[in-house]
This record gives sequence, structure tokens and C-alpha cells, in this order.
Amino acid sequence: MSSVRVVDHNVKRGVQVDMGEGDEWPQLRERILASDIILLATPIWMGHPASVAQQVLERLDADLSEMDDQGRPVMYGKVATVAVVGNEDGAHKSVADMMQGLNDVGFSIPAQGGTYWVGEAMQTVDFKDLDEVPDAVATANAALARNAAHLAWLLRRQEYPAK
Repeated sequence: MSSVRVVDHNVKRGVQVDMGEGDEWPQLRERILASDIILLATPIWMGHPASVAQQVLERLDADLSEMDDQGRPVMYGKVATVAVVGNEDGAHKSVADMMQGLNDVGFSIPAQGGTYWVGEAMQTVDFKDLDEVPDAVATANAALARNAAHLAWLLRRQEYPAK
């Protein structure tokens, strides 16, 4: 298991697999292609996913036309989950927007594949500042992990049909 903060990389704007010199997306994309499960995590800003999360979806858009050797989208057989944090409304909509984009590209979404924590609106308490994870969030996170692992296991054993 590994994590990447996309914001720490030079990921150019655009909807191509490689946007040219200095673009670090191709290396990040290779990590995605090597993964069975991804978690796209984003804070909420003004009721919407952060622009970096949107940028990830935009870069994944290039994979709509990328096929594997059996004619399927290259992200078929991969599981995607979503996590949202923030101190304002918009968690459900943000999860839905991210999941739809990931599914459009070919990722499979497990049951209860989204999780979130939002503090009191317009306050300064962030998830990272909590002394412990609230029980409801821990339960949702455990279900997400369990269901994502199960779906990935199933997809490894029984791939989607070829064209």
C-alpha cells in the first residue's frame, strides 16, 4: 500500500495521458495502472471537491480511449473508492461527483465505496485535528476497505468480458 499527494507533483493541466516535458502525470498513472484499488481523497472547498481532485479526473479522462490487449478500457478491473473531508456541507455531492467520473473511466465502485467526515460548517476543526476517529467514520471506513478488497479479489478472479 502506498499513497501519493498529487499536489506535490508537477501534474500539468489537460486531458491527455502525457502533456509533455515536465509532466509527472505519466509516472503517477503508471502507479494507478499497477494498482488494484485506488482511493481518491479530497477536501471540500466551497461545497465542491478540491481542484486537484478534479484535475485527477481530467487527466484520467485520457484513459477513456486507452484499451487493454482485449479491447477493454485500461481501468477495467480496477476498484476506486472516494474519501472526503472538510468543515462544510457537500460531502455526498462530492463523493457522487468523484465516483461518477471514476466509473466513467472504467473503475468499479464497491458497495459503500465512499466515506466522509465533515465538521461543523465554517469552523476551524479539521479531521487531522481530531483526537480519535469518530465511530461512525471508522465503521464506514472499515466497510469501504472490506468491500473494496472483496470486489478487487472478485475482479482478479473473473475479469470483465472482452469486446
